[in-house]
Amino acid sequence: MMTVDAVHLWVKSLHVMAVISWMAGMFYLPRLFVYHVDAPNGSVQSETFKVMERRLLRAIINPAMIVAWLTGLWMAWYVFHMKGGWLHAKLFIVFIFLSGFHGLLARWRKDFAADRNVRSARFYRIANEVPTVIMVIVVILVIVKPF
Repeated sequence: MMTVDAVHLWVKSLHVMAVISWMAGMFYLPRLFVYHVDAPNGSVQSETFKVMERRLLRAIINPAMIVAWLTGLWMAWYVFHMKGGWLHAKLFIVFIFLSGFHGLLARWRKDFAADRNVRSARFYRIANEVPTVIMVIVVILVIVKPF
């Protein structure tokens, strides 16, 4: 039988793997959008991007987010007992900004799938930086625990 500490380490490992997968997908999807903008609607290239974007979101990003949230909330409750300003800040930032950005990516993917994207490659290049900024803040909160 595993000890509570061993369970925590397994959950933490799963959490880190899920966060890495979630972030990797959120770095890659806007980059695909940058290239998709230049593909003419209905072209083989555009249709290929649609498949890539759908599979990335549904097979990697969505499941990774769900696992990251489930394992993160488990640790927040059972390990940290929902205490610590850094933890509340992290949960708020991940919920509002990271999960919110995830929702935007899903909406933008639907726009591309329906051939109704109106945004420029420059827009998606800038959007591509959003998860990096959020990641920096969250990592500092988790490692440094400034409050």
